[in-house]
Amino acid sequence: MINEPIYRSAAEAVKMIKSGERIHFSGTATFPITIANALYERGLAHEIENVIIQYMHNVGETPFTDPNVAGIFNTEVIYTGGNIRNCVNKGHAGYISISLGESANAIRYGALKPTTAIVMVSAPDKHGYVSLGISVETNFAAIEVAERVIGVINPNMPRTFGDATIHLSKFDALCYDESPICSVNPGVCGEVELQIAANCASLIEDGSTLQLGIGNLPNAILENLQNHRDLGIHTEMFSDGIVPLCEKGVINNMNKSIDRGKIVASFIMGSTNLYSFVDNNPAIVMREVAYTNNPGIIAKNPKVVAINAAIEIDLTGQVNAESLGTTQFSGCGGQLEFVLGANNSKGGKAIFAMPSVTNKGISKIVPVLSPGAAITTPRQDLHYIVTEHGIADLYGKTLQARAKELIKIAHPDHREELERCAFKRFGSHFLYQK
Repeated sequence: MINEPIYRSAAEAVKMIKSGERIHFSGTATFPITIANALYERGLAHEIENVIIQYMHNVGETPFTDPNVAGIFNTEVIYTGGNIRNCVNKGHAGYISISLGESANAIRYGALKPTTAIVMVSAPDKHGYVSLGISVETNFAAIEVAERVIGVINPNMPRTFGDATIHLSKFDALCYDESPICSVNPGVCGEVELQIAANCASLIEDGSTLQLGIGNLPNAILENLQNHRDLGIHTEMFSDGIVPLCEKGVINNMNKSIDRGKIVASFIMGSTNLYSFVDNNPAIVMREVAYTNNPGIIAKNPKVVAINAAIEIDLTGQVNAESLGTTQFSGCGGQLEFVLGANNSKGGKAIFAMPSVTNKGISKIVPVLSPGAAITTPRQDLHYIVTEHGIADLYGKTLQARAKELIKIAHPDHREELERCAFKRFGSHFLYQK
């Protein structure tokens, strides 16, 4: 008979952790703040030092970036969210530049292998299994290789299936935490977002398998698909917009070649209504990012449509989706992995959707990327760019023709300057493009 792990208080559990360890925390909406605060208190009391804290991204508090514990804890993240952005850019935390799918391999075999994994899970079922719920992502790999695994049981965690199900025998200790799961309510779309969404929806065929993220625009795109048929989902994450389409039968996943009939995702973030929808839902299969973000696996489904965002795109089609010049804003995530997957899918389409200008009226289609900006997706992998002013198809086009296409969907206030820059760069050949 397998021994069950010992239940401990958060303060007792973190006493298992020693100086010099690399600690992996579950992220996104499931960052276990109670046990994180207990570990923080140990650091504040100078009981431990030189501890590396890693997680993908979280939407709540970030106690380990407090200047009072600088040097005691060193935080490293795979995605730079708004709650840690200043810390990363001031050098108080580190951003790990790695594709999200590849990060699971780095945890298993490389530099990110943790000594301790601390993950939030659901209450156990009668068979002794808990669920990673809405956050499988990199946690599955961390549990597999960590020397020590601490589970934080939260009765509010939705129960999901697939890679999410973990037997209690995998854990060295268990804590209990009834804190609410972080939720994000859908926002209200403006006219620009609604037009972009309509333009994107016009590119999506019946039977497509979709990858979308979180936010107003993905939800608006889904709202425009009410009359579509036989759509599927294979994505790293999804939010509230899929629920009405599932209930209406628009999303049924029946045209997929793999995981037929199932929604496949690695983490979920949205409202409490969304969490209720995924709880004990056998139509949803949660998989680790090494699976969801593998381009070869993505491409097995037909008509994969990958919809991603960008901070800026230059006139040749280079995409910066993660930095403001040298300032790290977000992360590369799984963008390129899904672009490659869609490009290699039969009938697939990689789409970049963005407003033509920022909130300050600055053009997001630019002559060249900002100095120091990251290239998240290289120009050779781009196909469709969508703004509120239309759709640019860059596939198989020369640099001059690409520039012409992009200028057509730029904001009218910036087209003349972009044309001037394109002519200066490409010469008279630019003028002859249709």
